[in-house]
Amino acid sequence: MYGATISVLVPAAGSGKRLGRGPKAFVRVGGRTLLERALTAFSWADEVLVALPAGSSPPAAAANVRFMEGGRERQDSVAGLLEEARGDVVLVHDAARPFVVPAVIERLLEAVAGGGAAVPVIPLPDTLIEPEEGRYGPALDRSRYALVQTPQAFFREVLAEAHQLARSQGNTATDDAQLVRALGYPVELVAGDRRMFKITFPEDLALAEAVALTWSSEQ
Repeated sequence: MYGATISVLVPAAGSGKRLGRGPKAFVRVGGRTLLERALTAFSWADEVLVALPAGSSPPAAAANVRFMEGGRERQDSVAGLLEEARGDVVLVHDAARPFVVPAVIERLLEAVAGGGAAVPVIPLPDTLIEPEEGRYGPALDRSRYALVQTPQAFFREVLAEAHQLARSQGNTATDDAQLVRALGYPVELVAGDRRMFKITFPEDLALAEAVALTWSSEQ
């Protein structure tokens, strides 16, 4: 992409409780599992490391893909994958986001080359409120907020230091950018893409099936 070696880390060991379809990585959309779609999207990478649920059988994959058993939490899985990674830059991507837009990857790699950490974000389209006891509460200024997506890009050594600090202090976070920020390290923002939505709830599958119908022609 720009000369550095790239490792893609895919924490795919989640149980998928909110979706209710078993381990999310093996849920099918458009005839392919979410994990298969992620692996296809990153076939260009120097290596792809995947954390799977304990006891699951690794699917057939390209030579640049390696599998390992995931940890108890997402953060544990990423830390384990990171220990095996060899790239100068790592991209951390949730398998629950089956549609990866190449233009977003290009923006991420350009930003991380200059700053060492970058994530894609999208603006909030809806009115944002703070509910009060089940009723409509104060409206918040949605222009001050953004939704964070994956993949997230980091210099490997920066992310490794962030995970080491979190482990030593017992800190947890819902994504890796929070851990890097806790180092006092700046994280650049790039424009994401709404098609890179995360499948979390059953109704998300209907949207994903619709996107899958045209996805191959768009790529």
